[in-house]
Amino acid sequence: MLQIKTVNRAMIFFLLAGLLGIPSPSFADSSEEQAIRHAFPQPVILIDVGHGGIDGGTSSGTLLEKDINLEIGRRLYMVLRSHGYIAILNRTGDYALSDDNRWLNSRSRHLRDLAQRKELSEQVPASIVISLHVNWGRNASRRGPLVLHQDEGQSALLAGALQHALEDAYQLNRRRLPELGSPFYLLKHTDPPAVIVETGFISNAEDRSLLASPRGQQKIAEALYSGIVEYFTVM
Repeated sequence: MLQIKTVNRAMIFFLLAGLLGIPSPSFADSSEEQAIRHAFPQPVILIDVGHGGIDGGTSSGTLLEKDINLEIGRRLYMVLRSHGYIAILNRTGDYALSDDNRWLNSRSRHLRDLAQRKELSEQVPASIVISLHVNWGRNASRRGPLVLHQDEGQSALLAGALQHALEDAYQLNRRRLPELGSPFYLLKHTDPPAVIVETGFISNAEDRSLLASPRGQQKIAEALYSGIVEYFTVM
């Protein structure tokens, strides 16, 4: 087995996802990777929970993006698992993924965090990557979800399915097109189809009410699940 780049807590997530037969998230060669994918032919959804630990993300008063992302991520994980999907969370508590990255020689905590997320997306047999975030705007009237995608067809298709499902959950009478997220590290450097989901604007009172409440978080998680199902139905 090759020496792998440390993903410490990621090993716990394999257990949570039910991947009990895999001793390591690292693939020594292509034949091993193929064997693992053969063992799990159904889709594997990697949920990338944005921010964490010292990095709180955007905020409104005491309401922090990192906490919203985690709650929605946990709920999405449970919904997916209840419907038989294999789901993996890359963060299950309030900590920074940069703490697990001891392999990248960089003084930038932010870069180590992003690189660790990208590395995990490559080390697990992920079919798609859903990165959860919360938006903020100077104009408090701006609201609703926005999904960013890679410059690639499957990612764009996934983004469209998620965008429409979330807009239905928000009861918005519009159809906003998902946007190309070219500048974003995760989208530029992740191989599986990946999207960044800005679940709503914390700076908007209506969105904030949905993002902060357990009922609203569950509604968003179920909308994300619906979009994921739609994507795999088409694919």
